[in-house]
Amino acid sequence: MKKLIIQIPCFNEEETLGQTLSELPRKLDGIEKVEWLIINDGSTDGTTSVAEAHGVNHIINLPHNLGLARGFMVGIEESLRLGADIIVNTDADNQYRASDIPKLLAPILHENADMVIGARPVTNITHFSTLKKMLQLIGSWVVRVISGTDVKDAPSGFRAISRDAAMRLNVLNTYTYTLETIIQAGRKNMRVVSVDVGVNGDLRPSRLVKSTLNYVAQSIITILRIFMIYRPLKFFMILGTIPFSIGFIIGLRWLFLFWFFLEPGRTHVPSLILAAILMLIGFQTYVLGLVAHLLSVNRTLLEEVRLRLRRAELKSSK
Repeated sequence: MKKLIIQIPCFNEEETLGQTLSELPRKLDGIEKVEWLIINDGSTDGTTSVAEAHGVNHIINLPHNLGLARGFMVGIEESLRLGADIIVNTDADNQYRASDIPKLLAPILHENADMVIGARPVTNITHFSTLKKMLQLIGSWVVRVISGTDVKDAPSGFRAISRDAAMRLNVLNTYTYTLETIIQAGRKNMRVVSVDVGVNGDLRPSRLVKSTLNYVAQSIITILRIFMIYRPLKFFMILGTIPFSIGFIIGLRWLFLFWFFLEPGRTHVPSLILAAILMLIGFQTYVLGLVAHLLSVNRTLLEEVRLRLRRAELKSSK
C-alpha cells in the first residue's frame, strides 16, 4: 500500500484555502495513508490558521516569499523526507477539482507512469483571455518538442509524481516549476502521462499573471531559458546560423561583384568586412554551443551523483 502526500504551495491564501482543503480526500482506493502538506511561502494573512483549522498534517513556514517554483521544491523535499510514495501537487485557489485526484493516481498505481499531468480544457475556460489561451497552447507545444513527451497542458500545476521521479527533479527556474519539471522528466526518460481533468470557478486572479504584457514577457523568457538549458547545442546552432548565413550570402555577393562587375576604384571592401564579421560571430556562437553542450553533459553527471546521495540520505532517515 502507498502513502500519498497532497502538497499545496500557499502565499496569502486565507480566502480560498479553506474551500480547497474542504474538498481534498482523506481516503483513496489503493492508498494506505493520505496526508496534507502546506508550504506557507511567507504569507502575511491567516493562511496558517486556516490550514490548522482544517487539520492539515504538515505545515512548512518559509521565512519570506520565495516564489512558486521554490515553494514547490521545498514541498517535494519535505514530502520525500516524510516518506511519500506519491506526491500530488495542487493549487490553493481551488482551480482544480479534487475529485479528479484518483485520475492522476491511477497511472502511477498501475505502474504505467512516473509523472501524471492534469490536462485542463484550456480553450473552454471562460476566465482565460484569448491571448493567455494561445500562450498556454504554444507553451505546451514547445515543451512537447523539447521534452519528447505528449503533454497536453504543460502549465498545469495539478499533477501526481512518483517517489523516484520526485527524487530526480531539480527546478532551476524561479518563475514557475511547471514547464521545467516536464522537460526534465522527458529528458531523463521518465514516463509522463496526461489525463483530462476539470476545473472549478475562478476565485481570484492569477498570482503569476500580473498583467498581459508581463505574462507574455515571462512566458517567452521561460521558454527560451528552458530551450537554452536543455537543448544548448541546438539553441546555439540555430542562433549562430542566422549571422553566419547572412554573412555567407554577403560574401557570395562580394565574390560575384569582384569577379564579374569590378568597377575602377570600387573594391566593395566594406561588404567583405561585414561578411567576415557576421560569419565570425556565427562561428563563435557555434563554438559556444559546443561548450554549452559539454557543460550540459557535466550537469547530467552531477545530477546522477545528486540522485544517489539523495536516495542514500532518504533511506538512512527512515
